[in-house]
Amino acid sequence: MRSFDEIYAIAAERKGGANALEVLLERPQAPDKIAAIADDRWLSSMARSLFEAGFNWKVIDAKWQGFEAAFEDFNPHYIASCHDEDVDRLLTDSRIVRNGAKIMAVIDNARFICDLASEHGSAGRFFADWPETDFAGLLELLSKRGARLGGVTGQRMLRRLGYSSFILSSDVIARLTAEGVIEGVPGGRRAMQAVQDAFNEWLRQSGRSLTEISRILAMSI
Repeated sequence: MRSFDEIYAIAAERKGGANALEVLLERPQAPDKIAAIADDRWLSSMARSLFEAGFNWKVIDAKWQGFEAAFEDFNPHYIASCHDEDVDRLLTDSRIVRNGAKIMAVIDNARFICDLASEHGSAGRFFADWPETDFAGLLELLSKRGARLGGVTGQRMLRRLGYSSFILSSDVIARLTAEGVIEGVPGGRRAMQAVQDAFNEWLRQSGRSLTEISRILAMSI
């Protein structure tokens, strides 16, 4: 496995130098900023990410104000209490993409957010306290306790709110494969732990965030 500096050099060469590469990098928010994100914004990000999965993102973006209105600004307690008649109403609401399974997932995730708030004071506090060195464990938790938040959906949900995160895009997977970390798309706990271990080593070497390292890996391909 190459060192972080070696991979950085590859990415910098591809993008026209270190200065040009740095301009393209995203930086995550500090933990106190993550902790301050309101519960409704976590639910909104979950909903947006799961509706984007398999859909044209431009369509979801154009409709998003309508989504916010139809889902009552994603108030978790309100959405968690929705019943069959509420689902029926949403299924006829032209302001949103009317996908029954995804509407139900939003309701399930509202209950998940409410549970996190009950257990930790707020969803933001829970996410802020989760260790960066076990991001794979957080993804596993999202997959188990959340609805339709497995894989890249959960990763993009966290990145959207500025959480330090890796996204296993095709380019990142290609770099991890080239470094001998995994063989193609990681399909189980052992492979995800190998991914986490590699990122942790690059964290140690670079002092950068998961977000920055992930972007640098992607831009090295």
